[in-house]
Amino acid sequence: MKRTITLILIAALAIGTIFAAGQEEAKKTDAVKIALIVENTVDDKGWCQAMHDGIMAAMQELPGRIEYAKVENTKPVDAGSAVRQYANLGYDLIICHGAQYKNTIIDAAAEFPDISFAFGTSSDIVGNNVFTYMPESEETGYLSGLIAGMTTKTNIVGLIGPVDGGDAARYNRGFVLGVQKVNPACKILVGHIGSFSDTVKSGEFAHSNIENGADVLTGSSQQALGALRAVADYKDKDIWWVGQDLAQLNIAEGYKCIAASSYNYKAVIIGLIEKLDAGIKGGACIPMNFNNGGFVFGFNDAQRADKITPEIRTAVENELKNMTATAGLHADYKAVDYSKL
Repeated sequence: MKRTITLILIAALAIGTIFAAGQEEAKKTDAVKIALIVENTVDDKGWCQAMHDGIMAAMQELPGRIEYAKVENTKPVDAGSAVRQYANLGYDLIICHGAQYKNTIIDAAAEFPDISFAFGTSSDIVGNNVFTYMPESEETGYLSGLIAGMTTKTNIVGLIGPVDGGDAARYNRGFVLGVQKVNPACKILVGHIGSFSDTVKSGEFAHSNIENGADVLTGSSQQALGALRAVADYKDKDIWWVGQDLAQLNIAEGYKCIAASSYNYKAVIIGLIEKLDAGIKGGACIPMNFNNGGFVFGFNDAQRADKITPEIRTAVENELKNMTATAGLHADYKAVDYSKL
């Protein structure tokens, strides 16, 4: 009798273990419903497209794990209703792609504590169900600076930023460090247009830089597309662009782009899904750098091989090796003082 009871208990425990394992496996194979809210469009050849492309790449790498919806052209003042719509639809993760959405996310996270939210760029920890992500874009800026400093003939380069904050500030200051590393005598024209999406204004700034002698320009966020278009207006002039999105290499104006870096948001999305699978709803910041695969870089060999000298290629490839091996090499970007340029 005792033997029979023992066998029944063992069988029950085995069934329970199998059932629990099955539940855990089901949890890991259930699709994560992700909603993305962006201020511009997902084909802007910049900031918004980079996140959209990252989600699409993560969907390919994790087939069946992601259900995806997006809302474009959403200003921060209007984002709250879109966030609540997807929260009420039972989405697992709602991403508002931009630091300008911070207050919207904080309010929504308090209202929907069982749903996870994310925004960036930011390293702030603002809630137990909120993730942030921060591109350490001083690395991509540094590569752009190396190229610009070694390409310029006038010894004047232009930098057109949206605002002096977040990853844009990191990119800009990394660019300054890269230029100064290879060309300390080079003059760097720095301007901020005050907007992430005003391509008209960034184009005006670019024309002004060129009129003041700049022959290599760069800029970050979706506003930079206007500056690239301005550079392309000088079709027969020795005026060039270094990009902050690989998509810029493949557009009509791409013939002016020597090289570009991109944010690889696939790494962020997969990291977020791994945390959700582990039962972590937020309270963490995910960094992006070359070391963890958060960035990618490419020369425009197809169209601008004539501008990529062996010296430029060697300098960039050596720095890429260093940054891939070790994160945080250019943490001194904060020490850059624009007033001393």
